[in-house]
Amino acid sequence: MAKIKAAVIFGGTSREYRLSLASASEIIRNIPTDDYEVICIGITKKGRWLYFPGDPSEIADGSWEMNPDCVSAIISPDPIHRGVVTIENGEASFRRIDVAFPVLMGKNGADGSVQGLLDMAGIPYTGCGLLAAASCMDKSHTHMVLDDYGIRTAEWKLITQRELSMIDERCKEIAGKMGFPLMVKPANSGSNAGTSIAESMEQLITAVKIAFSNDNKVVVEKYIKGRKLEAAVMGYDTPFSSYIGEIVSNGTDYDPTDFSVSTGDDLVIPADLSADVQSMIRETAVNAFKALGCKGYARVDFFLTEDGQLLLNKIGTSPGLRSTSVFTKLMAHLGMDYSYLIGKIMEQAIENADKIY
Repeated sequence: MAKIKAAVIFGGTSREYRLSLASASEIIRNIPTDDYEVICIGITKKGRWLYFPGDPSEIADGSWEMNPDCVSAIISPDPIHRGVVTIENGEASFRRIDVAFPVLMGKNGADGSVQGLLDMAGIPYTGCGLLAAASCMDKSHTHMVLDDYGIRTAEWKLITQRELSMIDERCKEIAGKMGFPLMVKPANSGSNAGTSIAESMEQLITAVKIAFSNDNKVVVEKYIKGRKLEAAVMGYDTPFSSYIGEIVSNGTDYDPTDFSVSTGDDLVIPADLSADVQSMIRETAVNAFKALGCKGYARVDFFLTEDGQLLLNKIGTSPGLRSTSVFTKLMAHLGMDYSYLIGKIMEQAIENADKIY
């Protein structure tokens, strides 16, 4: 029986490049070779697409693009090809793809860009589709959808680029309604780059300008102090949630401006919550997943305040997928070991392709 041809797409131009490499190298090592033939496609920091025939260790240490056997590669948008075109010495070759596994974070990766390309090509892929990926990447869209579905988030306001000429007045208006402290974020950013905490009007105006250097829309949220809780949601027609975990970082408060290639070492599973609260948060995670049109898998972040308010912080449609990542640790608590999880993600993408193409 012929093996399933699976393309793992990694790297990218976003700030999450290293996180993508770390996840991809582990994923490739854990794809069942009895069932799959793996085709590796890397995207450099400058945006060049390359077919990579080397060892996953080269992806892990970042040396992959220096491999002399790398050649230019593109996903053909023409569904007659349904695969990757490699170009070497001016000659094109075609490799058919049965399923793609985009291991991409941030802009031009987890924002629907690559998902749209794969849709055009008619190639099934793991994870969320174009609209869900774009909506979850854009914090203002996430807020609007969840507000409409009655799923609580932090109080928020949007500042658009057209309002830059009146930024002082807009900041005064927002501060007057929400008070301080405030979180200021670029609307579209996978990492926390450009995110600041503002505790005064002067800091707010500066934070908004910094955020605008990262995107053309800025979201201002009421700062939330509370426990940081995590859910992993997986599935298509009937998605389900893991038990809820809690990020506990050395006894210090969670810093929402700190972004790094972290592990789930500070994750406690299950979180110290009553059974009713656990159940309520799991249900909310699944409802949010459905509301935003997610499929496949996603990580859902919450805050639980001291007075018992549950506020959804964000949905990550392309979470880290190393064996030590938060998503995989939450799923491992349900009995899904790492290799099984990777296989199941790919299997479900193929099984559900008939509903899309």
